[in-house]
Amino acid sequence: MTKTITFAIMHFAIAFAVVYAMTGSLLLGGAVALVEPALNTVAFHFHEKIWTRIEQARRNAKSAENLLHA
Repeated sequence: MTKTITFAIMHFAIAFAVVYAMTGSLLLGGAVALVEPALNTVAFHFHEKIWTRIEQARRNAKSAENLLHA
């Protein structure tokens, strides 16, 4: 869990630093540092669901192929 927390802190810091460097706005840097990781978390959830389906389909296809050649 420590690794996850430190990664999240790093992610927030990088997002803030990039936006602040580009805009000079503390408010915008802070907003992006909070919103971007939240949206990324939601996107990751759906990415994992899709990836799991792809992997399952590949396993099923391989199993079917093995049955045909057995």
